[in-house]
Amino acid sequence: MRLAAFFSGGKDSTFAIYSAKKHGHTVEVLLTLFPKSDESHLLHYPNILQTKIQSQSMQIPQIIDISKDIESNTEELELDNLIKTAKKTYEFDGIVHGGILSEYQKRKFESLCKHNDLKLISPIWQKNPLLYMKELLDNNFEFIISSVSADGLDKSWIGKKISYQEIDELEQLSNKFQFNLNFEGGEAETFVINCPLFKNPIKIVNSNKIWDGVRGRFEIVEAKLENNA
Repeated sequence: MRLAAFFSGGKDSTFAIYSAKKHGHTVEVLLTLFPKSDESHLLHYPNILQTKIQSQSMQIPQIIDISKDIESNTEELELDNLIKTAKKTYEFDGIVHGGILSEYQKRKFESLCKHNDLKLISPIWQKNPLLYMKELLDNNFEFIISSVSADGLDKSWIGKKISYQEIDELEQLSNKFQFNLNFEGGEAETFVINCPLFKNPIKIVNSNKIWDGVRGRFEIVEAKLENNA
């Protein structure tokens, strides 16, 4: 099936594309909406404009827009417009999204697909959190934490690349502080710097760490594709 993909640059939307392609689907275009606020229930916030370089590395074209409001109903309308814009140039029969547990998000995306006569593909829906985190690394996904906003996740996690050791630490913290190990509840967000979909890995050249004592984010100022002029 030909698909478009809701793409935020994080581990889930990227792995969903990877899984869809492994099942024989093709991804024709990435759909990215930059949210007005980090309080969005539908969209990811940190470094989403850096998805352009991920799109370049995956060699999948991207349509990107900036949300004009923070209301979820407005975001849903803007995503609908984004789909309609994409359909003017690209042919696709469904949309892949990287949701795992959020029934709210899944219902919204199902409604969008129904409205546009498309099928929603959710390849990582309800995956076991610990097994999924390890599956990412087993499949050579390299990603960093781009924001933290949960008890138990302090500023030392901002910008950290996740390995099996970090997954063990995160599992202990999630058990102690009762947050979702896969960050599905927004406890943290991620940014993929390399994976099997990428022609070139991404090198972060310049960045800022921002921490307010409760939550923080890793702001990518400049990034480039390695081994690429």
